Amino acid sequence: MFCYQCEQTAKGTGCTVKGVCGKTHEAATLQDLLIYATKGIGAYAHRARQLGAVDNEINLFTIEALFTTVTNVNFDEEKLAGLIKRAAEFKGRAKSLYEKAAASAGKTPDAVAWAADWTPAADVAGLVAQGEKIGVETRKASLGEDVTGLQELITYGLKGMSAYADHAQILGVADDSVYAFIHDALNFLTKPNPTVDELLGYALKAGETNLKTMELLDAANTNAYGHPEPTKVRVTPVKGKAIVVSGHDLLDLEELLKQTEGKGINVYTHGEMLPTLAYPKLKKYKHLVGNYGSAWQNQKKEFDEFPGAVLMTTNCIQQPKEEYKGRIFTCGLVAWPGVKHISDRNFAPVIEAALEAPGFAEDGPEQYITVGFGRDAVLKVAGAVIDAVKSGALKHFFLIGGCDGAKTGRSYYTELAESVPNDCVILTLACGKYRFNKLDFGDIGGIPRLLDIGQCNDAYSAIMIAVALADAFGTDVNSLPLSMILSWYEQKAVAILLTLLHLGIRNIKLGPTLPAFVTPAALNVLVEKFNIAPISTPAEDIAAALAK
Repeated sequence: MFCYQCEQTAKGTGCTVKGVCGKTHEAATLQDLLIYATKGIGAYAHRARQLGAVDNEINLFTIEALFTTVTNVNFDEEKLAGLIKRAAEFKGRAKSLYEKAAASAGKTPDAVAWAADWTPAADVAGLVAQGEKIGVETRKASLGEDVTGLQELITYGLKGMSAYADHAQILGVADDSVYAFIHDALNFLTKPNPTVDELLGYALKAGETNLKTMELLDAANTNAYGHPEPTKVRVTPVKGKAIVVSGHDLLDLEELLKQTEGKGINVYTHGEMLPTLAYPKLKKYKHLVGNYGSAWQNQKKEFDEFPGAVLMTTNCIQQPKEEYKGRIFTCGLVAWPGVKHISDRNFAPVIEAALEAPGFAEDGPEQYITVGFGRDAVLKVAGAVIDAVKSGALKHFFLIGGCDGAKTGRSYYTELAESVPNDCVILTLACGKYRFNKLDFGDIGGIPRLLDIGQCNDAYSAIMIAVALADAFGTDVNSLPLSMILSWYEQKAVAILLTLLHLGIRNIKLGPTLPAFVTPAALNVLVEKFNIAPISTPAEDIAAALAK
């Protein structure tokens, strides 16, 4: 195996024996083969769409296949093998769609070389053998590290974008332009000898389309559940039976809340589900009592200590400990071998496990944090914020957010937040917030110094806040007293980074380390165009920001 798609990749270069995330050689290789097959689907679907032929089931399978390979989603070799076989079927379906469209248009269909003659092996071992021939290392040997790394940058952007597109379509919001770009980009990734300029162009196009995708997801979430509003959230236990929900999916949480209502079970969020407690139509459920624990990388300890059932939605699962393997459940695309999967949102097994578990014997000491500062909430008080900046009471904004992780070096973000001067405001989002979101930062004239914008996909809210402030001051985002100091871990963060670059945002600091797939040559281009840089020390980075 060879995998370097996440920040924690072994030795900072690539996992070659077993994934740091827990992926086996077999699972990683099957994921490579699934991406290979999906590129074949994209090649045919792109050509079909150019002739006016679109199949929405092909669209949906494409984003699900890409999302499945995001870090910490699917570790189940049998499920991955099943997806590969479905991919072969959809490749045939896309080919037929294209050929029929070409015939209707009186055109001769192209000969699509990529995966055209590939058929899946009969068993997992055979599929793994196929996957071993088409991975990253194979392309590095033929195309070189720079081209391969940029291909992977695009691929990882597509994976992150597909996660957001899938969340949105689950709530009934979609736009064919997103599927069109994904198929276009997958088709481009089959090009034998792409240039660096072509690759960078597609990477920025991926950022542009991801902005649209995050806008769709924002609309899906707010149309379904209302705009997040500032909300005090309990972060200590309440006596009683309990279920904790982790991941990202709002519909899964809503369905669980409906099914547990009146059953004497308290529901808690975990990790990236914390922001859901600020949505009006979710927080109306009285048994959604608060947030338990912290970010995804602490789940083994936290789930082991949790006296109830655990539901994992979408990604962020780690190998469960045996002590709680019988009371953790997955749904959606997330899967782990031996863990019971809920495929139809009938959460009866989760409820049964919660009722059988002891639950919390007593209330914990009351402790609260405030969440829910999405763009709607912040822009409602934009006048006060603008006045504070003009008066000099508020000197600078620091966007400190992104993915959290277990790798050493992430304490930087705690130290950074603690070191931000008292006349500055911290905007935060995604699970990186857990490094400091229980600290008391106070306020500036009634404006909280810590504004929790939401999940990683709520980067759209952060962008809209920045754009609105720039408009109010008659300038651009790069000229605002705003510094972006971001942490990354997986492919959704890559998609967001590409969006920021598409928007021309400069001077981003990124850490704890730079992506292994961005080679020195590619990094030089990013530095030249966008002045992107690695984090240094909190003191140095704050000083550089305030000197802006």
